[in-house]
Amino acid sequence: MLAIMGGTGIYQLPEMIIDDEQVVETPFGEPSGSVVRGRYRDHPILFLARHGSGHRLLPHEVNYRANVFALKAAGATMLLGLSAVGSLRQEIEPGDLVIPEQYFDWTRGRRAQTFFGNGIAAHVSTAHPVSARLVQSVVQAGEKIGQTIHRSATYACVEGPRLGTRAESLFLRNAGCDLVGMTNIPEVFLAREAQLAYATIGMVTDYDCWLDDSAQHVSATGIFELYGTTLKKAFNVLESLLEGDLPEPEPEIRTALKNAMLTSFDSLSSDQKAWVTVLQR
Repeated sequence: MLAIMGGTGIYQLPEMIIDDEQVVETPFGEPSGSVVRGRYRDHPILFLARHGSGHRLLPHEVNYRANVFALKAAGATMLLGLSAVGSLRQEIEPGDLVIPEQYFDWTRGRRAQTFFGNGIAAHVSTAHPVSARLVQSVVQAGEKIGQTIHRSATYACVEGPRLGTRAESLFLRNAGCDLVGMTNIPEVFLAREAQLAYATIGMVTDYDCWLDDSAQHVSATGIFELYGTTLKKAFNVLESLLEGDLPEPEPEIRTALKNAMLTSFDSLSSDQKAWVTVLQR
């Protein structure tokens, strides 16, 4: 089942037929909001607003573990995020759509990065952190409606909530990053620990602040100038995606924990076994 993680400005899915909403309790605390279960173009889907209803949560305040766990517990096998991003490349213009396929973690350690620890050791591989099958399906969905989607981008995740300095923007650009955002880490890595096929549709709002022309530097007001139009493009791609068959997640993603856990399952407490079993589904 596909789960949608709504980013900035996305607190519900237009045209989603809602069957029920459930507040999911998790061993990792409260998610950002209710998990919405329903149908979209005859596909069963789940939806969760990353920042909560009305955008209550800053990026570092989001309980990423609870969000991912709640969606996995509700039956998700794939997770598609929708996220606002800044561009570090001239050719990736404000108003464009882009799919990151690599990630660079530039957060500051304030976020819980893993489900594991506290007596359970596990190390998942994230050399290829997104699902190539899901990425390809999203790109093809865009092609069907004539919507270009940049791909093969590297997303740098910063801590926020402040917008970055020009020195930071240039550093990330020179480090090989193409996009900058505040929310996809640790979400992408937790998805792998939960054996979920993951991808994000990035909606480009600005050029961050690396350009010489300060009039093009990011501002909170500027972020929303093109956002409505860009968001419509993303919804059109999502609609196109859900008009056809969804891909099967890669077997190596759906079995990511098979050889990643070093601690014996038999040695875990009953509570630990319960949540690890959810991740292993």
